Amino acid sequence: MSAQKFLQDLEKKLWTAADKLRSTLDAAQYKHAVLGLLFVKYVSDAFDIRRQELIAQFQDETHDYYLNPGDYDSDAEYQEELTAELEIRDYYTEKNVFWVPQLSRWETLQNHSKLPPGSEIVIKNGKENVYTMRSVGRLIDDALEAIEKDNPKLKGVLNKQYGRLRIDQAKLGELIDLIATIPFKHASLQAKDILGHVYEYFLGQFALAEGKKGGQFYTPKSIVTLIVEMLQPFNGRVYDPAMGSGGFFVQSEQFIKEHGGKLGNVSIYGQEYNHTTWQLAAMNMVIRGLDFNFGKEPANTFTNDQHPDLRADFVMANPPFNMKEWDTDVSDDDPRWQYGKPPSGNANFAWLQHMLYHLAPGGSLGLLLANGSMSSNTNTEGVIRRALVENDLVEGMVALPGQLFTNTQIPACIWFLTRDKSGSKTRPSPGLSQGERSTAKSNYRGGFEFSGLVDEARSLRAKQTPAEEMLWELLRNHKLMGLKFRRQHQIGDYIVDFYCHDQGLVIELDGKVHATEERRKKDQKRDAYLSSCGFKVLRFQNNELLNSPQQVLDSIAREVTSPSGRGQERVNRIRDRRGEILFIDARNLGYMKDRVLRDFKPEDIAKVTDTFHAWQKNPSPRPQGEGQGEGGYQDEAGFCCSATLEEIKKHDFVLTPGRYVGAADEVEDGEPFAEKMARLTAQLQEQFARSSELEGDIKRNLAGLGYGF
Repeated sequence: MSAQKFLQDLEKKLWTAADKLRSTLDAAQYKHAVLGLLFVKYVSDAFDIRRQELIAQFQDETHDYYLNPGDYDSDAEYQEELTAELEIRDYYTEKNVFWVPQLSRWETLQNHSKLPPGSEIVIKNGKENVYTMRSVGRLIDDALEAIEKDNPKLKGVLNKQYGRLRIDQAKLGELIDLIATIPFKHASLQAKDILGHVYEYFLGQFALAEGKKGGQFYTPKSIVTLIVEMLQPFNGRVYDPAMGSGGFFVQSEQFIKEHGGKLGNVSIYGQEYNHTTWQLAAMNMVIRGLDFNFGKEPANTFTNDQHPDLRADFVMANPPFNMKEWDTDVSDDDPRWQYGKPPSGNANFAWLQHMLYHLAPGGSLGLLLANGSMSSNTNTEGVIRRALVENDLVEGMVALPGQLFTNTQIPACIWFLTRDKSGSKTRPSPGLSQGERSTAKSNYRGGFEFSGLVDEARSLRAKQTPAEEMLWELLRNHKLMGLKFRRQHQIGDYIVDFYCHDQGLVIELDGKVHATEERRKKDQKRDAYLSSCGFKVLRFQNNELLNSPQQVLDSIAREVTSPSGRGQERVNRIRDRRGEILFIDARNLGYMKDRVLRDFKPEDIAKVTDTFHAWQKNPSPRPQGEGQGEGGYQDEAGFCCSATLEEIKKHDFVLTPGRYVGAADEVEDGEPFAEKMARLTAQLQEQFARSSELEGDIKRNLAGLGYGF
């Protein structure tokens, strides 16, 4: 059986059975019961797989862990030693397998879930303990508590509410038996892949069952896939400030696997306000073996940013549409509002600017918003949208069909923004005019002329100005390449010497004290933290600046002009898109999967993503009808259009794709107009006649019932 058929049969069987056991619980409560037990099944199975590996290693004479039976007085003593060795935690943690105490192991839950209250269970964890059974729900809660206690990484992740669920305890026992039937063996699938698929499928089904509330934790897979396929997060830092259950991270993992990438090349950062949804996301990551940083706690993204210093290479999110009263305790002067203060009555542009603030210099973002964001001029929305366009941050706009979401019928669109549309390996300084760029001289590609600053440095040196004061004089007031630097800026627990937000760049000047071994270790720890947050860190000795200012300035310039995050191969394949925005009208794509919801087919997703990537790579988009070779981009009436900023300005900075793509060309049927009209009028005459017959039949039937008129 193919992997796809195997998974489809499995998911339908499990959902049908699980839904029958739901009893009186609503979907919002029941999902935590099901998904929490799926998580326990996963960690327990992973533990058992490692346990079987260890048994084989203890008996393999060629392995370092081999236990020689000849070293023991009897077979009983040997078996006792084997059992004891299997309970040593380090054997599991060295392979990144969670340690599962005996009370929490699946066989313990399944074998004892039918026991009546008051029954005693013997638990052996190094020493023997007796556990008194009170209820199935309490047994599960205590099992989860034991897992958290022995695995600090899981602290606060598990939802320990089974004892409080208003459900027949026998139903919980049946649910344990049902989940135990999941077959974790398939020729082409690993156990965690099977369970991960089941977990994601159940999230989607619960979202449908919850209706409007379901959208708070789940974004339809086809939409997530579309955004991920368009951004292609192969490596770097991936961030979702409204992560729900973590769908964008899961799909990013899938994308990397399908394209032969390495999961270790991606770092995951997320934030979620709802505590139980935060727990769902954390379990979703653990099941897949993904490392993640979701902050210290669930929190409001606007008032308690869990990653204040993060600069991500890819930002993807589906935040709540048109959220009101979002700005309580948010300052009007918040540094995130670089392009204008978002209105209090709608958080759309607050989400967008928050994401843009956390974007690395070479990063890209994809954001789902309500359609109104493309055209609204309410309060400051039009001003902000205009500023985004004029600063050339918008790369593409995609209008989506209706009925894609379980929680809203509001029409939606996807914004794609990037900080770097140049497409070149090195990009010119944002602070120099075109004329200045053309006359800039340097001994390296993409460099700049700093003779004026070097002369100033020498003058300051002659006045015996300290190194830090000297560098500040060279950086302040946008002197260096038009960039804004801050001095003594706080990032996390550290105060850095100089900081440029737009470039995500930290510059440190070190004196003699930094030459000690102790201080070097502290500096390494500091730099590692800053790098993990997405910053580039440059360190110079005081004497380097005092003696060779040109060299120091050149080193800074090389960092500024090198795009980060995507890798040289991808950057070199993307053309210069400055001054252009791609508009895609996807409202006619997709199919009705049922009476309520629409979905995308794989070919629909491919059509949009292929168009976007062809536009990014093709050297010069041409009007429809002009050939461009295989895979090239061209405008398509009714579907896509590459517009210039001047064209967008004429439309008053409205970004609705329909304004630019126009209407699709009508397909001629070859029938002459006169013949077509004669045929249609004859057909209409027949329909009128039939209508009259039906009207007469209805009147006669009503008269027969005594209701004639």
